[in-house]
Amino acid sequence: MWEAYGLENEDILWSCIAFIGGIGGQQMTPCGALSAAAVCLGLRHRCPIKDKPKAKQARVLIRQYSSDLVQSFAKEFGAINCLDLIGIDFSTPDGYQKFLSSGIWEQKCNKHIEFVISKLYDFEEDNRILPLA
Repeated sequence: MWEAYGLENEDILWSCIAFIGGIGGQQMTPCGALSAAAVCLGLRHRCPIKDKPKAKQARVLIRQYSSDLVQSFAKEFGAINCLDLIGIDFSTPDGYQKFLSSGIWEQKCNKHIEFVISKLYDFEEDNRILPLA
């Protein structure tokens, strides 16, 4: 996702790696793709905190985009929470292994990721973005 916003740094990938399965596989949180997108939005629209008017404008925009993303994701997939989206509980002894062998990653998770990336590109193409500071 970081590539969608020209943030070509593997540190960004690693900063979001714990979002797999919600957060840490606990599944009680939003889909990791949504959480990672929120990080990308913050990085994409970051600006100097000392520039208070611009920082306020950036926070409003990031919140707007994040809200739009979550609402459209929920409309598309019927939920935002990992467990509700994939239907396999990782907390059971064989849950995560069942998830890996079931093909749900390809069937569902990839669609969630593709949807989120597409929305990030849409935000960029809408030309409603703030330039990087």
